[in-house]
Amino acid sequence: MRQPFDHAVREHGPTVLRVCRAVLGPGGDAEDAWSATFLAALEVWPTLDDGTNLQAWLVRVAQRKAIDITRARARRPVPTEALPEQTSSWGNPGEHDHLLWQAVAALPERQRLAVAYHHLGGLPHAETAALIGGSPESVRRAAADGIRRLRQTQLPQTGTS
Repeated sequence: MRQPFDHAVREHGPTVLRVCRAVLGPGGDAEDAWSATFLAALEVWPTLDDGTNLQAWLVRVAQRKAIDITRARARRPVPTEALPEQTSSWGNPGEHDHLLWQAVAALPERQRLAVAYHHLGGLPHAETAALIGGSPESVRRAAADGIRRLRQTQLPQTGTS
């Protein structure tokens, strides 16, 4: 007959903690792995075979929990004193970009949609026509008219392309 769970914790807990500390170092992560090990063991305790080598099984579970914590460490942000100042290579919106978006919003609906789907979304004129209605030729004309109108809009120079 298998021993009660609390006896297994008392008997094998120190061994599991030593394994966790050896893998993760002393501190909170080792204690978290120890706790996670026994929580996982508690979940499967009723279905565990009577002939199971508990110490070996618990050490194996602890090893897997330690791996989980090691992987989680790699995903944690590293605190720093100051954030580096970097300009995005994608081009961050400049101080005058809102004027461009206002100009796009002011276009007639068909021109705005044709510009949005074709020039900004990268869809071919045929697919844009299927979305907004009409022929590919009429969409091409609406997009060209919209771009011409935007070029005629007086926007401050932002220095970006």
